[in-house]
Amino acid sequence: MTRNRDIPNISQEDKAFVRRLVVHEDNNILVFNKPSGLPSQSRGNRARNLDHLLWTFARSNGKRPDLVHRLDAGTSGLIVAAKTKPMTAHLGEAFATRRVRKTYIALIGGELPAKARGRITTPLASARIAGRQRILAVDKETSGAKTAATRWRVLSRTENHAAVELRPETGRMHQIRVHLASIGCPILGDSDYGHGPLTAPRLMLHAAALSLKDEKIAFDLSQAPSADMVEHAAGLGLSL
Repeated sequence: MTRNRDIPNISQEDKAFVRRLVVHEDNNILVFNKPSGLPSQSRGNRARNLDHLLWTFARSNGKRPDLVHRLDAGTSGLIVAAKTKPMTAHLGEAFATRRVRKTYIALIGGELPAKARGRITTPLASARIAGRQRILAVDKETSGAKTAATRWRVLSRTENHAAVELRPETGRMHQIRVHLASIGCPILGDSDYGHGPLTAPRLMLHAAALSLKDEKIAFDLSQAPSADMVEHAAGLGLSL
């Protein structure tokens, strides 16, 4: 919980909006089903973002929940905020040490893999390109290369598209997006790593499940993809 800060004004409309996103609450955490297009955070709170909206849940003494991980703005699905400072630290460490099991669902297109499941282990590195931070799939000998691993399995497929379940074993920035692009089948709607006209109204990536069980907390949460993603999949002949 953030201590002794003035509570900014959040409109009644935004308060109602963020409360509708809550899918789980207990003494330790709040869990939200973040819609695609809502940033987890934004620099200087210049745009509407979930982190700023957490002031809706602030106590009168200025303490409020804190996000313990992030989702890309275009990614929908489960995101967790801790209610206390000790739980923020505990969950932050659990995510950082890969003890939280994460499952995503994505719609992909391009050169689909022949196999029904697999594991991508291409290292990743960060680079500044045209003034923007980008993540690159690189050789392990590349300066700044970091190990990364993503397991995937096909849920349904057609000739040109597939719905896949993904379980990242590491938590690198844009890991799933870059890993899928690196094997020739980027996520539909990914304007940064799509490498071509893979049309979709938004990034078709959804954080579908989170689970953790240790001495301090246990949760096993799932959230189905939103209607727009289900409908887009159905239009391609795919089921989720």
